Amino acid sequence: MKGRIVLLDEVAGRKAAALMVDGRLEEFALDPTEGAPPAPGTILRAICDRPLKGQGGMILKLPNGAGFLRQGKGFRPGQPVLVQVTGLGEDGKATPVTTRLLFKSRYAIVTPGAPGLNIARSIRDEAERDRLLEIAHASMEAGEDLGLILRSAAEGVAEEALADDITAMAGLAKAVLDDRDGPPECLLDAPDAHLTAWRDWSVPDPDDVLEQPGCFADAGVLEAVEALLVPQMPLPGGASAMVEPTSALVAVDVNTGPDTSLAAGLKANFALARDLPRQLRLRGLAGQITLDVAPMPKKDRRQFEDALRRAFRGDATDTVLAGWTPLGHFELQRKRDRWPLTELWPG
Repeated sequence: MKGRIVLLDEVAGRKAAALMVDGRLEEFALDPTEGAPPAPGTILRAICDRPLKGQGGMILKLPNGAGFLRQGKGFRPGQPVLVQVTGLGEDGKATPVTTRLLFKSRYAIVTPGAPGLNIARSIRDEAERDRLLEIAHASMEAGEDLGLILRSAAEGVAEEALADDITAMAGLAKAVLDDRDGPPECLLDAPDAHLTAWRDWSVPDPDDVLEQPGCFADAGVLEAVEALLVPQMPLPGGASAMVEPTSALVAVDVNTGPDTSLAAGLKANFALARDLPRQLRLRGLAGQITLDVAPMPKKDRRQFEDALRRAFRGDATDTVLAGWTPLGHFELQRKRDRWPLTELWPG
């Protein structure tokens, strides 16, 4: 299956979406089971519970559980506050939240409390940037404490469609901001799998969108997902990597297979670097990640780091390349912004 194909289907009665590019799975989303903790993007009304002395943070009461606000200065216990989920609260931990709300649509992001109009840097044509600014100015009401960021998907969009999108997001933001008082409550759910696909996988425009039931099986999505549920990650030339999450970290161990030469090790390490962001994204793995790479000369480490940096540049999840350990492992720190695939996928 050639081209960029978005597929919308269901798995175990839950909405699911996939992005296939030239027959390879690049993105996958599956709605969590009912009752799961709030996903990143959810907007909640919370109640301040207790400050964390010495840390500057605040524990919040959420509709179902506790939240952690890193910057709690200026808030008092019992005070209602609007927050947005930024990560996952795993293993009984408080859900990380922020007071900096973002209302994100396909073409725009409305930013309460951060006024100003901005355009994605990827849109370089000056005439197009001027056109988009005119539409944005006409669509946003003067005097409102709302900012706007036009996403790269806005490039070339018809004026009416873009104006409607901006107006809808601004109206939604105002409605939520006006609902500050009351007990803990979910005010806006995170986007489901189908909305995520429409909102975030639209640049460049897909060559086709398949929505009929069973399209996952026909396009090879189910087979690709099944391959991600096992630790082994195939690499070229008979090499492989074992990707194994533990309670403390995600361990990635590179094996060169029958060829144990330095050249084979270097080839396997660079293949891992190129595909690692996709593998972590699809497997839903984050936190501390430790790479036990195949033996290679120290002089090649810089090139390996550069390859990793290039690979993660196009990945939406915040990832910090921490560097080498004394034992020759390479460490990364990745934001937890999606559920592990093994927890989402029906057993």
